[in-house]
Amino acid sequence: MMGVMAGLEGMDQPRRRSAMAAVRRLSTVEDDLAQGALELFGDPTLGEVQLPSRPESAVAARRLTRIVVLRQWGLSAQLTEHAVLLVSELVGNAVRHTGARSFGLRMERRRGWLRIEVRDPSRGLPCLMPVHELDISGRGLFLVDKLSDRWGVDLLARGKTTWFEMRVADR
Repeated sequence: MMGVMAGLEGMDQPRRRSAMAAVRRLSTVEDDLAQGALELFGDPTLGEVQLPSRPESAVAARRLTRIVVLRQWGLSAQLTEHAVLLVSELVGNAVRHTGARSFGLRMERRRGWLRIEVRDPSRGLPCLMPVHELDISGRGLFLVDKLSDRWGVDLLARGKTTWFEMRVADR
């Protein structure tokens, strides 16, 4: 019986190694794509970057968020995933509801916090709606409200900035 188990464990190991190699390759590919977005649009930690107001810009915004939060700031994978999801929601709102040609994305890190902002030229305020279990849309601000520590909207002379902040552990 022990010989059979040892043989089975030996059979599993190459699969595990190849799965880990695939994860590493995927991570490297995703890092390369994120680096490409950083080169194309600019670094949102140095100032606001402009992205075209099209649905595919959500992909670029997610990649920028991932490379900044995970790689530049060295924060946890879980915090990164939450930040990526929330950016996607804010960008989706800016693209769907404003009719703008572009939107701005900015990221800031200060002691104990990160802040991400999406600016658009519309002064229409987003609305946090009650969410029901079977709803297939309208969950964006609900997620922002649940996963961030603070969020809000700042009206500007031309447009608004929708932002969220998350607490982070400083090393």
